[in-house]
Amino acid sequence: MTDTTITLNNGVQLPAVGLGVFQTPPDETAAAVQDALSLGYRHVDTAAAYGNEREVGDALRASGLARADVVVETKLWISDYGYDAALHGFAKSAAKLGVDQIDLLLLHQPLPSRFDLTLDAYRALERLLADGRVRAIGVSNFMPEHLSRLLAETTVVPAVNQIELHPYFQQKALQALHVEHGILTQAWSPIGGITSYRESARRSFDDPTLIEIGERHGKTPAQVMIGWHVQEGRSAIPKSTKKARIAENIDVLDLWLTAEEVAAIDALDTGVRGGPEPDSITLENYGRPIPEA
Repeated sequence: MTDTTITLNNGVQLPAVGLGVFQTPPDETAAAVQDALSLGYRHVDTAAAYGNEREVGDALRASGLARADVVVETKLWISDYGYDAALHGFAKSAAKLGVDQIDLLLLHQPLPSRFDLTLDAYRALERLLADGRVRAIGVSNFMPEHLSRLLAETTVVPAVNQIELHPYFQQKALQALHVEHGILTQAWSPIGGITSYRESARRSFDDPTLIEIGERHGKTPAQVMIGWHVQEGRSAIPKSTKKARIAENIDVLDLWLTAEEVAAIDALDTGVRGGPEPDSITLENYGRPIPEA
């Protein structure tokens, strides 16, 4: 596999595999990010709602790498939607990260019950992009109806939509819409970690198809899944705090799956979402203030 960098629709280069820090405690975040950067990762994904942006920034500075060498991605939470609130949300995130410019800034969720605030927040992202405060903008967990309205009422096509995507939940219609509009599909829970949270759930790590494919290539099921994402042109954001696993997750760039193997993985889709339904996200249920820097 040779194509390890993806070009976004505005020309920004994004490493195909990044480190995610969702649910990584702040006191473990800096070490995990430092380990990842020492192992060759050049893309880190965090969010205001994760509460660990400051520690991501600490790790970036401790790495000794040039700022331009690492793509920093974060997301605004729904409590900071609206035009002025989103501009302030950016300022909070940038200050915690200790950067002047954020490489990729997303809206973390659609807010269907107040989509006016969602649109105003995205217009703030467009302003930040025009002003050079961010290099690329996008969204996360947007479904076709949310994307269609956003595209109709704003100017800049999102560079990315970060969504739950793993062999058991592939959102193929949404992926097709992304292709139509030049939006990169970025996978959270790319190795199906979320399938381990439900009782009696099928766990992707134990899937016989993935195990068999991995054995043929000398790879683990997790590596097979990450390689599948990269080979199909997606960005994958696996997370771990264990250095060995962090190393394993990026050791996929020599993997090339056959057409038959890709088809076998594609056939594992169950259509069952592991995370919350995007339309269930409301300020009443999920709103919480994001602390100042």
